[in-house]
Amino acid sequence: MMQAKIFFGSTEATTDTFSERKSPFNDKVVSTAPICNEADAKKALSIAQNATVAAKASTLAQRCNWLLDVASKLKESKEDMAQTITDEVGKPITFARVEVERCVETITLCAETMRTMHGETINTDAMNSGKKTLAFFRREPVGVVVAITPFNFPLNLVAHKLGPALVAGNTVVLKPTPEAPLTSYKFAKLFIESEYAIKDALSVVYGDAEVGSALIGSDIPRVISFTGSVPVGEIITKNSGIKKIGLELGGNAATFIEKTADLELAAQRCALGAFVNSGQVCISLQRIYVEDEVYDEFSQLMAMETKKLKVGSPYDDDTFMGPLIDDEAASRAMDWVESAIEEGATPLLPPHREGRMFHPCVMANVTDDMAIVCEEVFAPIVSLVRVNSFDDALPRMNNSPYGLQFSVFTNDLRITNRAIDELNAGGIVINDMPTLRFDIQPYGGVKLSGVGREGPRFTIEEMTEIKSIVIC
Repeated sequence: MMQAKIFFGSTEATTDTFSERKSPFNDKVVSTAPICNEADAKKALSIAQNATVAAKASTLAQRCNWLLDVASKLKESKEDMAQTITDEVGKPITFARVEVERCVETITLCAETMRTMHGETINTDAMNSGKKTLAFFRREPVGVVVAITPFNFPLNLVAHKLGPALVAGNTVVLKPTPEAPLTSYKFAKLFIESEYAIKDALSVVYGDAEVGSALIGSDIPRVISFTGSVPVGEIITKNSGIKKIGLELGGNAATFIEKTADLELAAQRCALGAFVNSGQVCISLQRIYVEDEVYDEFSQLMAMETKKLKVGSPYDDDTFMGPLIDDEAASRAMDWVESAIEEGATPLLPPHREGRMFHPCVMANVTDDMAIVCEEVFAPIVSLVRVNSFDDALPRMNNSPYGLQFSVFTNDLRITNRAIDELNAGGIVINDMPTLRFDIQPYGGVKLSGVGREGPRFTIEEMTEIKSIVIC
């Protein structure tokens, strides 16, 4: 068992008190982390503020080499990092390895993207009120970034914040999820021990509300980047003051199955999208609106595909679903299912829970007024809703406080065009699950799903300021 440590800039530190992280699969203690407080958060922020001078003065070549070095070292330690992810959050090892691979790509892409980002010249004599000058703008680092990350992708979502922030010349204070302190510690250590590292540019502190409040309430950071729940996002919005805020919050992803679609493909992809990572993904497929003409056939196919998914030890290569993150999550999932059954829904597979292991559940005969489709379940549960047509499905899909990602399965070009134009979400996918995300794309939502966009290029834009220059 390894112990995560604080990074006050490039200096490791610890405390007298520690928290234990137990595996959600077998309750073994898999890591420990220092218990930080408000003073620790303020110390990390002060160090980050002092380091902004060196970070801004560094060359782009150094920063790109820094990220590429981290990507190379991470690739070499892929199996160890994947095992750490599985230990701490119970993610099946096969998917943990995929997360490490994605993280390598994300960090590499941040370096490649930053090399090509630039300002442009402006024709100030284009208007009658103007005159001929040399005018241009360029991007500069914001200064200090606070990054707060969740448990469901404890490595790659950290990369989506650290990579853009550091390659743009900022300094960062990271507060990782309490569920995976060692994953973040090992990742941060790669940055700090790199031969290209900028001294004190990255700090790591651990904790919950006390530490988080100290970070977001301080006047030092210019950007707060948070991925997590809507209630915490609301607290950040109210208490952070005048800062740039990036919020990637909840979702209630939906898809529409149209009669011309390839139903077998749709069922395969929907089963993956609903149950990967035990449904603990912001863009997990939660609502499936199926055209009446193919509802019964699709329901059978969906149940059949779901039965194929292996639930078991996250350490087995062929396991698709491991445990939910904690007992509360598993209990809440069963409450969702029992409530829906009481309201008239029908499970196509018998609901089954063994401790934190919650088997995938497909609910049929679900109606719009049931809580199971109105709120984010964040569990391996998907609901089938019968609709007459896309005209019927469209307002029902949009009738949600969330708007992260939607999808449509169809071979009708008119419906494809309408889905792109009329579905109200940050991302629209045609003929695949709404859970599809490529790290190179802009990613984020509308309404309660958040503010701002992630993806290397788009996060770099969020974490830089435009400076306008005129030479007369």
